[in-house]
Amino acid sequence: MHPLLKRYIPLADMLVATFGEDCEVVLHDLAVPEHSVVYVANGQVTGRRIGQGIEHLVREVMQADGTEQDYAVNDYFHKHGRLIRSSSLFIRDEEDRLIGAMCINLDTTKIQQQIAFLQSLMPKPTVPSVAPDDKKVSRVEDMVMSLVNNILDGCDVRLLTREERMEKIRFMEKRGIFQVKGSIEQVAKRLGITKVTVYSYLDELRKKEQTAGC
Repeated sequence: MHPLLKRYIPLADMLVATFGEDCEVVLHDLAVPEHSVVYVANGQVTGRRIGQGIEHLVREVMQADGTEQDYAVNDYFHKHGRLIRSSSLFIRDEEDRLIGAMCINLDTTKIQQQIAFLQSLMPKPTVPSVAPDDKKVSRVEDMVMSLVNNILDGCDVRLLTREERMEKIRFMEKRGIFQVKGSIEQVAKRLGITKVTVYSYLDELRKKEQTAGC
């Protein structure tokens, strides 16, 4: 082991003690890439052992004839069916030559389980609305017209005063009748007035409600 690498052993132990059993720290001496692993703290995460060779990101760096960066973070790979998040610190000597690397491997299994649990508590995504069925629309329109007829039954619409017509429209508005497509035209026809008049009544009623709420 290169003498400079020995300084990183306490740091490796500290990182594992800090982040727990799902954290593994591997120290590499890159003078012998085939057997680069010279120290392992908590090797149970990936099963790394002293004497093994470099893998993943470190191997790529060596094949690229070194790197100008001091570290690389958030490399992901699978080991034993688990997703491992890996970050590597590149270690240089006094002459700025790359001599080693310290790799932190974090098993994300528990994190993924917690994410899945939290997502299970959240509202399910809204299902995209589909085009309304023509038969269903027809049934709704029939129901609305039936309600309109019931509301206006028993009175001669020709004799209704303006205030009485507005009261009828106010009642329909409160029941959501005008949310149905084509309802304004049908109500106007039934009352013997124009659509513009119905819109005018609705606008006046809504303004009165806003004023009353102030």
